[in-house]
Amino acid sequence: MESTKTYQEDIGHKLSVEEILNDYRIAWESRHASLIGRKEVFMGKAKFGVFGDGKEVAQIAMAKAFRKGDFRSGYYRDQTFMFAIEQITIQQFFAQLYAHATLEAEPSSGGRMMNSHFGSRMVDMQSGDFFSQVDAYNSGSDISPTAGQIPRAVGFAYASKLYRENPLLHGEAFEKFSYNGNEVAFATIGDAATSEGMFLETVNAAGVLQIPLILSVWDDDFGISVPKEYHTTKLSISEALAGFQRTENEPGLEIFRVKGWDYEKLCQAYRIATKIARNEHVPVLMHVQDLTQPQGHSTSGSHERYKTKERLAWEREYDCNVKMREWILHCGFSTERELDAIEQRAFETVKKAKNDAWKAYRADIDAEIKLVSNLILKVAGRSSQKEGIREIHQGLKKTLAPIRLDCVKAVKRTLRITRGDSSPERQSLLHWLKKSEEENYDRFNAHLYSETASSALKVKEVKPLFDENESPVDGREVLQACFDHILRRDPRVFAIGEDVGKIGDVNQGFAGLQEKHGEIRITDTGIRESTIIGQGIGTAMRGLRPITEIQYLDYIFYAMATLTDDLASLRYRTRGGQGAPLIIRTRGHRLEGIWHSGSPIGSILHCMRGIYLLVPRNMVQAAGFYNTMLQSDDPAIIIECLNGYRLKERIPLNLDEFTVPLGQPEIIREGEDITIVTYGAMCRVVMQGAEQLAEFGISCEVIDVQTLLPFDINHTILESVKKTNRVIFADEDVPGGASAYMMQQVLEEQGAYQYLDSTPKTISSAANRPAYGSDGDYFSKPNQEDVFDTGYAMMAEYDPERFKDLYI
Repeated sequence: MESTKTYQEDIGHKLSVEEILNDYRIAWESRHASLIGRKEVFMGKAKFGVFGDGKEVAQIAMAKAFRKGDFRSGYYRDQTFMFAIEQITIQQFFAQLYAHATLEAEPSSGGRMMNSHFGSRMVDMQSGDFFSQVDAYNSGSDISPTAGQIPRAVGFAYASKLYRENPLLHGEAFEKFSYNGNEVAFATIGDAATSEGMFLETVNAAGVLQIPLILSVWDDDFGISVPKEYHTTKLSISEALAGFQRTENEPGLEIFRVKGWDYEKLCQAYRIATKIARNEHVPVLMHVQDLTQPQGHSTSGSHERYKTKERLAWEREYDCNVKMREWILHCGFSTERELDAIEQRAFETVKKAKNDAWKAYRADIDAEIKLVSNLILKVAGRSSQKEGIREIHQGLKKTLAPIRLDCVKAVKRTLRITRGDSSPERQSLLHWLKKSEEENYDRFNAHLYSETASSALKVKEVKPLFDENESPVDGREVLQACFDHILRRDPRVFAIGEDVGKIGDVNQGFAGLQEKHGEIRITDTGIRESTIIGQGIGTAMRGLRPITEIQYLDYIFYAMATLTDDLASLRYRTRGGQGAPLIIRTRGHRLEGIWHSGSPIGSILHCMRGIYLLVPRNMVQAAGFYNTMLQSDDPAIIIECLNGYRLKERIPLNLDEFTVPLGQPEIIREGEDITIVTYGAMCRVVMQGAEQLAEFGISCEVIDVQTLLPFDINHTILESVKKTNRVIFADEDVPGGASAYMMQQVLEEQGAYQYLDSTPKTISSAANRPAYGSDGDYFSKPNQEDVFDTGYAMMAEYDPERFKDLYI
């Protein structure tokens, strides 16, 4: 073990022989799980396999330091760690390999994630309440993209800092989330993935924040086929990051280097590192070197293609399980015969667990196959299409290891060729198909958003109340008052982001609130969008209510991977077992220039299903959305209008109570001739265009959708189209972006196409981003003249005598 600091004590822990031999058992059970798992893939019993062989001993050492209340943010090599903390059984490991789609068999994801992607159950699926975290070993749900798990770890660790340093979080209400902030976040990553910007951003953020985060780098010298000379400066991530090492006078990280095959020193290093992180809230980089990967990266290829014979021989010699065996024998803790017996029992244990997992997996499906087969035969007995049906039945019977899709295919083929029959047997088959569709929706599609009692869709609407005698104020003051009320009523709420603290954000929504509520509640960050979002995800998963700011909507792309890969899919990929009610505050729509025009809505809509997208047209609406989301357990992006902070609005009297419901558009102008659907800053542009059209006798109904995800739950827009028989979709995104999304929702989903007398139209920006200046904005973004011209042309097509050509 190496560190730039010298520690005189080993924290008083001595390993017993019983403990050592138990660890050896776990190491070999995990190894056999990897070896047998690979064979199961090659036998066709699973689609793909990725395993943690070669990392067993280091993960056992890490598990020894991991306490209840701690959090793991890992990746797909951590099976040994999960076995060691007893948060997954070997049978559950194989159930995930087979994609057994029940939470009872596979609690991490209910069969939704590929193998070696783990996560503990943190949320009650009915109430939405968190389970006690201080009494559990907590594992955030894994994701596949390399380094994608790392930003969230900042949030796990930052929550401990908040629970320790914010006195408002010291009390009975928070006892199930923290014990004085003593919880440590453990993040794991492969050495090659440390080249990712997310990792490097996290290292810097952790050093600045001084949080209890242990970053373990599993270093086996390769990133699939690429050796470290292609991905790591100085061939060592710890050497490359040496400048982050803390000193007596300067805070930073503690850095350890330890061999991945050295059981004794690994245990010692993790004990010391965890004590530093837990007690001092100092981040630690644990560089675990000389690891191996005996089976290569995954079942999709062989490492013999890119590793030399010398390297392969070295890996066999320095295999961590082999070296642990040598150490045990050298110390006289056991004998060759006893260790052979441990390894054999480990193999037998894994083999039995694998067989039990396969039997359980097949039992669920085989029961369904049997039922469907019998139903099909009964249909054949009453149908004139007997031969065709029996051929379908035989095809299902001959299918090797049939699965649910084979059932559905057989049933649908049977129903197709018996489409003229009306027998009770066919009705039974139809009933099975409907029931199967419901069950498979729950297995494979449910829980994209919260389905608990705390869902944002269940928050009751409370309309804002105004005193008409009160003078209007700048929109920013509405937000400022809203945030002030929120911070006073809920100690869990805090806000972080670039410039939100001292100056109260670039548009003054938090002006003066840091001084009033403290830096621990309103905190400036560096320019690091990915870890700002990660900070929010992790703290939200630990019971807090973060508002994380992306300063301008254009810069959300820096955090896009964290948002789409982690946050948006979190509840879905855990089948309701985890949630992060994070609010992402940003500002967009019209301003100036290529990178401040702020309307990449289509990109967000397509990438972030699982996060609600709220697009208020003014700051009162925005304030209502903040109130709504803080009563829910769903995440949301709230996009404030950039040009609305100085427009005048009244502050609601019931600022603490009023809410704006999701998925419910508002008709902001009634009309008879054309329905115009829009949102956000475009509402003002469309209203101006509608006024111009009214001068020519054209009556427009203007609808502000208010939220794009969800979209018009009650089909308000459909009812308007039934009246006007014409529709225009207007927004500031590129052609075919959000306007096309709105058109699809209304014409296809709501069926409005059948009520149209004119071709539906979209108004959008140019394909290019707008040039700087007022002219650049006008000629690139939709304007009131565009609204007028589009509406007028629509009516001219209907009545050319009345609405004559304007510009010829």
